[in-house]
Amino acid sequence: MNLAQALRFSQSTILDPQSAIAFVGSGGKTTALFRLARELTRGERPVILTATTHLHIDQITLADSHWIVEKPEEFSGLEEDLHAVVLVTGRVEDDRTTGLNNGLISRLREVCSSHNLPLLIEADGSRERPLKAPAGHEPVIPEFVDTVIVVAGLTGLGRPLTEEFVHRPNIFARLCGLKMGEAITSEALALVLTHPAGGLKNIPLQARRIVLLNQADTPELQAQGKNLAEKLLPLYHSVIIASLKQSQIYAVYEHVSGIILAAGGSSRFGQPKPLLDWHGQPFVRAVAQTALSAGLSPVVVVTGANVEQVESAIHDLPITITRNENWQAGQSTSIRAGLNTLPLETGAAIFLLTDQPQITPAVLRALTEEHVRTLAPIIAPLVDGQRANPVLFDRLTFPDLMALSGDVGGRAVFSRYTITYLPWHDTGLLGDVDTPEDYRKLVNGE
Repeated sequence: MNLAQALRFSQSTILDPQSAIAFVGSGGKTTALFRLARELTRGERPVILTATTHLHIDQITLADSHWIVEKPEEFSGLEEDLHAVVLVTGRVEDDRTTGLNNGLISRLREVCSSHNLPLLIEADGSRERPLKAPAGHEPVIPEFVDTVIVVAGLTGLGRPLTEEFVHRPNIFARLCGLKMGEAITSEALALVLTHPAGGLKNIPLQARRIVLLNQADTPELQAQGKNLAEKLLPLYHSVIIASLKQSQIYAVYEHVSGIILAAGGSSRFGQPKPLLDWHGQPFVRAVAQTALSAGLSPVVVVTGANVEQVESAIHDLPITITRNENWQAGQSTSIRAGLNTLPLETGAAIFLLTDQPQITPAVLRALTEEHVRTLAPIIAPLVDGQRANPVLFDRLTFPDLMALSGDVGGRAVFSRYTITYLPWHDTGLLGDVDTPEDYRKLVNGE
């Protein structure tokens, strides 16, 4: 997985070809900026980079061409020479370039849009420290930006809160509550990254918020990154753990939802399966609680037949209920209803069946962790050589799932993607309840 894939630039519509992406923070921000640019130019299209603040002149050499623009009319020459990685800045003063003002960067945005090109923007400075806190005048993020990547260097963890390791340590201390000289903890970094005057500062309301935890150069730092990701994800759309120095993306944490299909009429069984008893509670409630215990968010229950009884069984749980008025047209309609309910930032969905209350949180967490590591399009448990449920579908597959019709499920799209199988040793995943005899065996543990 490269950085472009981790950011979903190359495999979904979250980021489109004309995206405007701002990089802020510290600990490898400029490296990430140019790394992404290089990855995007592999498709033989230009990528334009700029800055709203200063860049050191050494960074100019990282681009294939450098244009100094101080007037709007100077963009005409630029448009005639678009190739590879193009850096556009203001004039050079001493050892730094100046940033573009609002008018010039808006004009540059128009150039990118007219040529269907992405615009990558460095929006603050960090003096090569692993960590930082923004000053009052920064970051300078244009309002048209649709994605902001907040970079932080994990090598700053455990270091003393001083100028040597933190750019603007006094502000950092005020945001996290540490005293100057104290060791920087992951909890303190989480506080800074989630503070409105810290990592979230000046991010446009419509923009996707991504944290890039860089410098995860050791297993210990990768583990600390995972701990941080759990704290950051509620306020960010995704968290990436990486070592750009080692050209490694270790993990991409995104919101993984659970969609429980509970709309069917259970005609073959003879009574509503979502309401069957499982250790003192209805099937549908047991499955919903399992999804919640596994940390899936949001958990969506699609109802249809016997809607009042089914919804009554789960009404007090922290879930989303969506009604499928067209449930008699088949399972594909419930799949669409569930997907239509998900937030745009959802990275994947695990589909759960109400006639499998024996599913455990452990297998749901394992599916999610495999997705964190790989962003695989489809992940399914493999038990005794057989594919089992539940199955995780990456957002890459959502358009094909939405196009299904009739009484078919997610397996109808399997042939279009590479399936990643997760070895599992619980034969209970192979069972479901189609007949009263199946129910009897399930309850009795046969």
